[in-house]
Amino acid sequence: MQIQVNTDHNIQGGNELSVKVEAVVKKGLKRFTGQVTRIEVHLSDENSAKKGGGDDMRCLLEARPAGLQPVSVSHHAATIEQAVDGAVDKMKRVLDGVLARRSDH
Repeated sequence: MQIQVNTDHNIQGGNELSVKVEAVVKKGLKRFTGQVTRIEVHLSDENSAKKGGGDDMRCLLEARPAGLQPVSVSHHAATIEQAVDGAVDKMKRVLDGVLARRSDH
């Protein structure tokens, strides 16, 4: 399973942040390793540093299950870590459903 991390210009952290996010995603979705070929992570700060506020960090996850259409989820939170954790939890539920339907056919 290949994981690619993308950030907008308002997110600071560089390679260190990418490594941390990749580790969280890989650990959280490891049971889908043989069924998902690629995960794209898009991190963004919806309000930028100028406005601040709560729940303005967004994590969008796009998973590409082998032989199926891509699926995506997003989660907003106060911190990047919370946004990633929330998106990974949502993705687990979505992949469970998508892959269960495939095995039912």
